[in-house]
Amino acid sequence: MTNGDGAAAIDTRQSERKVILASSLGTVFEWYDFYLYGLLATIISAQFFSGVNETTGFIFALGAFAAGFAVRPFGALVFGRIGDLVGRKNTFLVTMGLMGASTFLVGVLPSYASIGVAAPILLVLLRLVQGLALGGEYGGAATYVAEHAPEGKRGLFTSFIQTTATLGLFAALGVVIVIRSVMGETAFADWGWRIPFLISVILLGVSLWIRLQLEESPVFKQMKEEGTTSKAPLTEAFGRWENLKWVIVALFGAVAGQAVVWYSGQFYALFFLEKTLKVDGATANILIAIALALGTPFFIFFGWLSDKVGRKPIILAGCALAALTYFPAFQMLTSAANPAMAKAQQNAAVIMAADPGACSFQFDPIGRNKFEGSGCDIIKSTLAKAGANYTAFTRERMTGEPARVRIGSRVLAAPDPWRLAEEDRAGAIAAFRADLERALADAGYPAKADPAAIDKPLVVAILFYLVLLVTMVYGPIAALLVELFPSRIRYTAMSLPYHIGNGWFGGFLPTTAFAMVAATGNIYYGLWYPVVVAVITLVVGLFFLPETFRRSIHH
Repeated sequence: MTNGDGAAAIDTRQSERKVILASSLGTVFEWYDFYLYGLLATIISAQFFSGVNETTGFIFALGAFAAGFAVRPFGALVFGRIGDLVGRKNTFLVTMGLMGASTFLVGVLPSYASIGVAAPILLVLLRLVQGLALGGEYGGAATYVAEHAPEGKRGLFTSFIQTTATLGLFAALGVVIVIRSVMGETAFADWGWRIPFLISVILLGVSLWIRLQLEESPVFKQMKEEGTTSKAPLTEAFGRWENLKWVIVALFGAVAGQAVVWYSGQFYALFFLEKTLKVDGATANILIAIALALGTPFFIFFGWLSDKVGRKPIILAGCALAALTYFPAFQMLTSAANPAMAKAQQNAAVIMAADPGACSFQFDPIGRNKFEGSGCDIIKSTLAKAGANYTAFTRERMTGEPARVRIGSRVLAAPDPWRLAEEDRAGAIAAFRADLERALADAGYPAKADPAAIDKPLVVAILFYLVLLVTMVYGPIAALLVELFPSRIRYTAMSLPYHIGNGWFGGFLPTTAFAMVAATGNIYYGLWYPVVVAVITLVVGLFFLPETFRRSIHH
């Protein structure tokens, strides 16, 4: 090799690293923004929703929550179209600017106490902008990196994008923990919560500066020069069956399963530890953070491996393992994290009997519904909150009778709120909940997991396994989606199934699973949601998803 060839190779490697760094750093920053709201939701709710009545507050909180997930596919459509019309680079500069500006503005937004109902309205609008921008960011970053990657290395290159959600979560957690520790809880809740949002403007400036140094992707430049860019990406992607069928296959044969495995391993596992197994929040966060730190390099490993053996077998193997092992894995997690609860579940039968017409489906995406409309709802929500396994008997012939719960030999009848005077209702419900919690404690159900009894190495090992499944399905997915669609509609076509899968199938997993648990009384029943979706993806993927890793993306 001549000196000139060696210098050219070094320049190429430096250029490749710059592309990966700029794209990944920008996406880390956007995930940092996204997670901040989730981590500080309680404080933000108190700042912006406290002055409105309960119903209005519920609507605003639901709107702010939904903006984070529900509008992402619409962002994919808007910015995917722009990316296929005007270019990858400029589009994800816009998405980053919108995300960064809306995040900074949350940090300076006056509270309800200052400007009244305008505060929650503005907050919901900013969250909508964030959700839309995030919907356009991922497709742009993945497409841009893949179109720069050498043949045979697209899985490896795009796998760095796949680490960004985890790294963004780490960044947000780290900043919040440090500021909270330095300031103290009172000052942080009063005004310090704004600092993580405000300092994001520094990260925004750095990320924008780095991305501005980049050139447009070579694939898009070639299309532009040849005049082969799409004039109507939305119509071409979704109005023509030859492209639409691959959008559907991508969603159900890859992304839906990837999404539920990802959210189960990174979010539902944390939710299960805290809400069901009663492990204190700090301990649960540390245990999941260790597992994530151990698992994160495997995003890159499986991305690299997919360049050797293909994307399809790795993603579908992750879905298959999830479907086969989630139930035993989460049962092991119960025994390791809260052995007293595991023992109580085996030894103390809890049975509820109620009129089925009085039992609502307890789906509550933002955690503000108390479910106190009937005796059945009160029992179910209390048992679900306590992490108690129970058997529910709902009989039509109980119409008019109070809902009852039996714990061992003890039977408790729930109050019917509609039979009580309004001034007596809250006291009667609180008294019943306290009696039920005492009965559960007497039967061996602990109010909290005993920190000394937690088998921390085993918990981390189980969580690491769950994260490993995440890396299998998520590491190769960007390369698969890029390769599945023609370059002229790639940004648009890949973004929509990705964000429907992750925004809807994945984003609503924790609350849907919890509603399933509350409906049945089985703390593991919510796992049927990711298991069934993973099996659907496995079947659709096996029969309809093509292998793509040897495809040229210059088409």
